[in-house]
Amino acid sequence: MISLETFIRQAAKRMDAAGLHFGHGTDNALDEACWLASAALGLDPDFGPEAYAMLLDEDQLSRARAMLDARISSRKPLAYLLGEAWLAGLSFEVNESVLVPRSPLAELIIDGFEPWLSDEQLKRAADIGTGSGCLAIALAVHRQGVEIDALDISPEALVLARRNAARHGVSERVRCLESDLLTAVPGQRYDLILANPPYVPEDSMQTLPPEFLHEPRLGLVAGADGLDLVRRLLIDAPAHLSEHGILICEVGEAAEALEALIGKHCELVWIEFAHGGDGVFLLDRPACQAAARHLARKSSP
Repeated sequence: MISLETFIRQAAKRMDAAGLHFGHGTDNALDEACWLASAALGLDPDFGPEAYAMLLDEDQLSRARAMLDARISSRKPLAYLLGEAWLAGLSFEVNESVLVPRSPLAELIIDGFEPWLSDEQLKRAADIGTGSGCLAIALAVHRQGVEIDALDISPEALVLARRNAARHGVSERVRCLESDLLTAVPGQRYDLILANPPYVPEDSMQTLPPEFLHEPRLGLVAGADGLDLVRRLLIDAPAHLSEHGILICEVGEAAEALEALIGKHCELVWIEFAHGGDGVFLLDRPACQAAARHLARKSSP
């Protein structure tokens, strides 16, 4: 028999040696090995230091090693192998029809949106590209009283989002709708629009680690500069924001391209996160209107 700590250290070493990528719930081999072990052995994901001394019998060791072998041989994100991912302190069912939850927007959901939007002002929200529903559901759980439209173009993703909403008891406040960005909600206005659209440039898709290639391409790639959907969203968003409403959108590596596109024409706020993550911008309604006017001029003949 070996201890849990020994297995975790051996597993992390094997993961690093295999060149695995960590970016789907963890950012290093040791944390991933802890997550894998907790799932294989039925431990709390946040198990305490006292658990490290626990001795694994042959059956436990066999289960943990089988999961480790599957992670290394398949190069699938661990969340897909487990059918579960965590965000904002909540567990979500996931499969390969949705991206693995990992957005830094979860930090804002937990901490609040001040100074841009007070809790009293936040009554209605939209989550664009909801996928598993993780952001919409986390918002409903952490911000009682908020009603959210969870929008996605993928019917398969929405099936999963509805299951996750029911799982957390927020189905009455999270409405899952099939929608290409905001097209399915004409006339609706929101105090908050959260968006995590596809933003990977075409060329970058060729260099992504294998783990990302198990995720739906529909949720990743967005044209030559990664902004195909963001352009459309910026033009449509002003008509869907309340007077005090804000748009918060993740664009990742397309941030530089977005700054070059609209940075001189509106006040872009780039949000800094305490727990890591970048490439997230915020626009209030006047700034969003300015961006929309600029993009409309560029697209006119």
